Amino acid sequence: QVQPVESGGGLVQPGGSLRLSCAASGSIVSINDMGWFRQAPGKAREFLAGITSSGTTNYADSVKGRFTLSRDNAKKTVYLQMNNLRPEDTAVYYCNVVSHGIGHWGQGTQVTVSS
Repeated sequence: QVQPVESGGGLVQPGGSLRLSCAASGSIVSINDMGWFRQAPGKAREFLAGITSSGTTNYADSVKGRFTLSRDNAKKTVYLQMNNLRPEDTAVYYCNVVSHGIGHWGQGTQVTVSS
């Protein structure tokens, strides 16, 4: 069973930065895509960014240019560097790890952008 564990959320002022981490643990033979989603109160969960095992990334338009995704395959960890945060970025951020074609969700980490 693959279990992603997110960390790095918190409270930040508008214009600030945060770095989220997601480490995949469990009986993992191989990891394919890794990515981040978020869900704000009253809204659907939305895709933010994804990265393949070879390092190819793609981003949602809402975060392109502000968020950067990277991964460390040896540590089975994906990172989301978030810069120039805005109040509308406030949400619970979820990591998704795909292994053998099956996506596994983490528990989520709260990010709050407020002055």
